Amino acid sequence: MSKQAAPLALVDLTADTPCCPPLAQRRVPAETAAALAPALKALGDPVRLQLMSMIASAEAGEVCVCDLTPAFDLTGPTISHHLKTLREAGLVDAERRGTWVYYRARPAILRQLAALLTVEPTPAA
Repeated sequence: MSKQAAPLALVDLTADTPCCPPLAQRRVPAETAAALAPALKALGDPVRLQLMSMIASAEAGEVCVCDLTPAFDLTGPTISHHLKTLREAGLVDAERRGTWVYYRARPAILRQLAALLTVEPTPAA
């Protein structure tokens, strides 16, 4: 049994429209904060942030774990743990093909996070 709670589904993280106004404009509702926090927490680790970048920027839109693992001085099981964390946070999807797993970013949640963190420039005085 996993110690990690299931992600909340109060906010549609797969929607293409922003979940809420940027946090610099208005307070984030508690439900939205609870739904987005696991994704932000997952990205708070340097290895996971690098993995996410590699997956999101993959030319074919997806990348094999066999191409991710050599980029790090970490064991395969450690990389698998980080990828599992990204999957559980809803940031990536995974598909097994034979012995390899291919990962692709979930653009909708990345757009949600980008919209939340957007800061409009202030006019020059």
